[in-house]
Amino acid sequence: MNALPEAETLLAPLVAELRARVTPASAMIGLYTGGAWLAERLHAMLGIELPLGLMDIAFYRDDYAKQGLKHDPKRTRIPFEVEGRDLLLVDDVLYTGRTVRAAMNELFDYGRPRSITLVVLIDRGGRQLPICAQHCGARLELPERKRLRLKRDADGALRLELEDAA
Repeated sequence: MNALPEAETLLAPLVAELRARVTPASAMIGLYTGGAWLAERLHAMLGIELPLGLMDIAFYRDDYAKQGLKHDPKRTRIPFEVEGRDLLLVDDVLYTGRTVRAAMNELFDYGRPRSITLVVLIDRGGRQLPICAQHCGARLELPERKRLRLKRDADGALRLELEDAA
């Protein structure tokens, strides 16, 4: 297993990579919780003009009926028109691809975007669906029994933690 990178050190290269893709018509949506934190930082660093959108995909998960809600659901807030828009969809860790699939299902309830570009801080492999990130801070190989979480300190600094999976 690779050592965990410092989350903060991954931001600047990710922003540099994203600058070429961002236009005045670009919009960003972060997935609660870690993806929302990451999106808040990227949105500000990139100077995106449209307000930041935030999504909670809990009700769109394919395991919702089986597992129910595992956390306090947040309200999805997309303060711009999705129809025809180039979207940057931001999540912290890409693993099986199921969260991203759920997010795309929810997005299409708001309209048909022109494009969706997936931006993640970490791609840890282990995909169960054919989904990949177009922009990624780092790729890590992690054992299946481990879970990678993005945490936010009181001062807003982001950090990665490795935990045992439940």
